[in-house]
Amino acid sequence: MSNVEKTQLLKGHLPATISVLIWGTTFIATVTLLQEFHPSEIMFYRFLIGLLALTLTYPHRMKGTTLKQEFYFAMAGGVGITLYFVLEKTALIHTAASNVGVIVAAAPFFTAILACLFLKAEKPGKFFYLGFFIAIIGITLISFNGVTVLNLNPLGDLMAVGAALLWAGYNIVLKKISEFGYSTMQVTRRTFAYALLFMIPWILFSDFEFGIARFTNTSNLFAILFLGLGASAFGFFLWNLAVKILGAVRTSIYVYAIPVVTVISSALFLNERITWISATGTILALAGLFISERPLQSR
Repeated sequence: MSNVEKTQLLKGHLPATISVLIWGTTFIATVTLLQEFHPSEIMFYRFLIGLLALTLTYPHRMKGTTLKQEFYFAMAGGVGITLYFVLEKTALIHTAASNVGVIVAAAPFFTAILACLFLKAEKPGKFFYLGFFIAIIGITLISFNGVTVLNLNPLGDLMAVGAALLWAGYNIVLKKISEFGYSTMQVTRRTFAYALLFMIPWILFSDFEFGIARFTNTSNLFAILFLGLGASAFGFFLWNLAVKILGAVRTSIYVYAIPVVTVISSALFLNERITWISATGTILALAGLFISERPLQSR
C-alpha cells in the first residue's frame, strides 16, 4: 500500500473514530433531556439545530440535482435517520435496552449483506465475519453485564432488527450518494432537511410541544446543543465523510466501538463501576473491530 493510500485511509478512519466517540456519550445528554422532553421533541430539536449549524457553516446551495438524486437524499434522511430513530426509540419501550444494544450492533453484518447486493466493490472476506462474531459476543457481555436471563420481547426486538437494517441501508445509500460529486457538508445538510420533513407525521401523533422556555435551564440547553452541534451536525458529517472515503462496510464496523465508549464514559462521568464482565466485553468488541478490518486492508 502506497503512502498516499495510507494517508487516504487515515483521513477516513479518523472521522469515523471521532464520530463514535461522540455518539457513545450522547446518552448523558439524552438522559438529561428526557426528564422534561418527549423523544420526538429531542429528535426534532437536535436535527433542526444540526441543519441550522451546517447551513451557517456551508451556505452554498446544492445545484443541479436530479429526481433520482433527490430520491436517494430522501431515502438517507427519511428512512436512514428519521425512521431509524423512531424504531430504535420505540423498541426501547417494548423491550430491554440490552436487547436493543446487541441487536442494533448487528448493523455491520446487515451492511455487509446489502453491500454484496448493491455495492459490488465492497465484498467483505472471512475476517469480517469472524470479527463480527467476536464483537457481538463482547457487546452482549457489555449490554447484559452479568444478567443470565435473556428476556425476549418479539415486538420490541423486531423493531430493533428493523433499526439495524435501516442503519445498514443508510450506509449503502450514503455510498451511492458519494458518487454524485457533492460535498459531504451539502449531503449531510440535505439529508437532515429530509429527516426533519419526515419527522412531521411522528410529531403530529406524539406528545410534541414546542415549549422552548425549557431551554432556559442551562442543563437542558447544553444537552440539546451537544446533541445538535456535536452528535448531529459534526457527528453525522464525520460519519458521512468516513463512508465516502472508506466505504459503507468498513465504516459500519465502527459501530462496535459505541458500547465501549458508553461503558468508559459512564465510568468517567456517572461514576459507574466497570465490572470484569464489561471489561472483557470491551476487549472483545475492540478486538472484533480490528479483526473485521483485516480483509479490507489486505485486498
